[in-house]
Order: sequence, then C-alpha cells, then structure tokens
Amino acid sequence: MNKVAQVNLFFWIMKICATTLGETAGDLLSMTLNVGYAISSIILLGFFLISLTTQLVSRVFHPALYWLVILTTSTAGTTMSDYMDRTLGLGYATGSVILVTCLALVLSTWRFVEKSLSVSSIQTTRAELFYWIAILVSNTLGTALGDYLADDSGLGFLGGAALIGGLIALVALAYYATSLSRVVLFWMAFVLTRPFGATFGDLLTKPLEKGGLDFGTIGSSLVLATILILLIGYTTIRAKRASPQR
Repeated sequence: MNKVAQVNLFFWIMKICATTLGETAGDLLSMTLNVGYAISSIILLGFFLISLTTQLVSRVFHPALYWLVILTTSTAGTTMSDYMDRTLGLGYATGSVILVTCLALVLSTWRFVEKSLSVSSIQTTRAELFYWIAILVSNTLGTALGDYLADDSGLGFLGGAALIGGLIALVALAYYATSLSRVVLFWMAFVLTRPFGATFGDLLTKPLEKGGLDFGTIGSSLVLATILILLIGYTTIRAKRASPQR
C-alpha cells in the first residue's frame, strides 16, 4: 500500500503552505518564545520522530498524518539550519553546501539500495524511511538556502522568493514541455519549494524595516495552519468522493 501523497497541483500548494508554516512555527519557538535554536531543534526533532514512527507503522495512507510529518520535517529543518548557520557560525553559504552534500548522499544511497528514487510507488518501510530522511534534509537545506538568498545575496525576502518562484516555474515548464526524468524534476521542485517557503515565511514575519510585512510569527503561523488544515480536509473529501469511480 502506497502511504505517501499523490503528486498533483494540490500537493505542491500544500507543500509550499506546510514549508512556509514550518519556517514561521520554527521561528516562533526558537526566537519569539526565546527557546533557542539548539533546544528548539531537540524538541522539534522529537515531534518529528514521534510523527514519523506513527507514519511508518501505519498500514494505510492518512492525509493528516502524512502532512503532519511534512510539517515536523519543516519546523525541525528550520531550527537545525539556524543552529548550524548562526549558533555554530558556519554561515548560510557553508551550511547550504554541507546540506546539499548530505542530500546528494541520501539520494545516492537510496538509489543504490532501492534501485529507484520514484515517489509514486513506495511499497516498503525501507524505501519510505529513505523518503522521509531525504525530505528532512531537503527542508533543512531549503532554510539555509532561503536565508542565504534573503540576507547574504542582497536580494532581500521578496527578491529571494521571486527568484525561487521563477526557478520553480522553469521546473514546471520542463515537466510539461520536455521529456526530462520525472523523478529528477520532482526532487528539484521539492528542494526549491522549501527555500520559497522559507523566504516567503520571512517576508510575512519580519518587521517592515527589514523588508518584511510584519505579520509576526504567531499571526502568520495561525493563518498558514488554518489554510493547511482546510486543504487537507478538502483533498481528503475530494479523494473519498472520487474513489468509487475508480
């Protein structure tokens, strides 16, 4: 039984919403509540492991559980990236290079062991475990890359989001207009949607003098959580209505 979400337009909308929420919720815990990056990472990794274990032992696909794991990878990725780049002083560029290397290693090992990187049919626990590790690393990478574009590159939050949005559009164009590997295009889009969410999340929460919209981490997180819950409910009902016709 395939226990991961079907990749369609709703998947990408929910992925961007979840990763943006992960950015704002991670910042809410580590900065607004002043818990700190290290303790926040430990707490959020704990939530990730709990949700992941529940997902792995489940025998069927549960949309709410699936997106909860996505969300926990995003929140944990936010604070882990900030801990590496800021607390350890590695910087956004170095952190991004390290995480790109880690993601390449995960995907290479997954391909070597499972003989495929396809996400359309994951039938074994081992393949699913590789899937979630790759997602955790890619979401951590996305935070570092998004921060690099927003801060070090000089593009700012809006410029960084616009650049990543343009790259996502090019991947979408390649999907419809070329015969490039769908697996390669999926992982390119998956990685790119995380920094898009990171920069968009910063755009929502940061003060006006820093180039943000000053909605705050609490307000932004509540709005994004509401949107994600509504989308999960809608897609679940939509799938149930369509299932008898299959």
